[in-house]
Formats: sequence, structure tokens, C-alpha cells
Amino acid sequence: MYPEEICTPMRLDLTEAGFEEMRNAQEVDAVLTEKSGSVLVMINSVCGCAAGNARPAVKMAAKHSKTPNKLTTVFAGQDKEAVAKVRDYCLPYPPSSPSIALFKDGELVHFIERHHIEGRPAEMIAENLMQAFDENC
Repeated sequence: MYPEEICTPMRLDLTEAGFEEMRNAQEVDAVLTEKSGSVLVMINSVCGCAAGNARPAVKMAAKHSKTPNKLTTVFAGQDKEAVAKVRDYCLPYPPSSPSIALFKDGELVHFIERHHIEGRPAEMIAENLMQAFDENC
């Protein structure tokens, strides 16, 4: 488990941009069992590709003209129960941190794994997300 004092600035990076944190399995279930609307889930991480690519990308995409009804986040290495529950909803994709999932009407419709985040600029990831928003939100 990562110390909270290390993770707090990384949490704030998203919550200050309007993302709602889910810290336990019950909160994840409450959000992801909704059968109407769209939800973006950012599985946050302490790694460099989360800081340099994933978090900037989701914040850019969140400013798009068409966005999900809810922007949410869980923190890998911190919110273990919540992350495990989100990963259950993301099957058959293997665990990946960071990663980004888009749900529509309770179903996973788009998923960006870590290997699609590493080495790609935030702008490219944001464009991918905005296309998914246009199709699903």
C-alpha cells in the first residue's frame, strides 16, 4: 500500500477536475450498476505514465463537448477493494494500472489499458477518449 501522503496530490489532480472518488466496493457498485447513462472510470496510479499521460488525457477529454454523465476514479495501491471491484466490471481485460474504462448503461464499452497509455502523448489518449465519448455518451 502506498502512503496516503504520496497519493493525495495525485488524487487531487483528478478530484479538483471534477472526478468523483470511489473508495470501496459499495461505492463502485452504486455507480457501475446504473443501467442508464455513461460513466468514465480512471484507475489512477503513482506511476509516471499516470502522471504524464493518463491523468492529463482524462482531464483534456473531460472538457470535450460530449462527456460521460459521471467522471470517477479509484486509486491502485490504495483503494484495493474499489480497484478490485472496478476490475471485475472490466473483465475480460486483465488488471492494468493506470487504465481508463467507459461504461454505458452498465456495460463496458471502451477500455484503455496501460500498454496503450505508456509512451503515447496525453493528446493522443484524449483524442481516443473523445471519439469514444462521441460514440457512447
